[in-house]
Amino acid sequence: DNVFIERLWRSLKYECVYLHAFQDGLQARQAIDAWLRYYNEERPHSFLTGDRTPMKELILARFGGHEDKVVLSSSTYGRF
Repeated sequence: DNVFIERLWRSLKYECVYLHAFQDGLQARQAIDAWLRYYNEERPHSFLTGDRTPMKELILARFGGHEDKVVLSSSTYGRF
């Protein structure tokens, strides 16, 4: 489990944090939040079957492969 967390933090630092000169904590938080959404919803992951995104993997696991019947909304995240 530690390997996955360390890789997440490494990716966050190199793909987001080190690329920006944040003026304050709010700006950093907004950029990191946007990057985490990208990381989970859009960025393919080679360790997942078929280079799927974590969100797609979760949907397939939770809904038995019927991703076409799932509508994501901002409230979806709270249910997972």
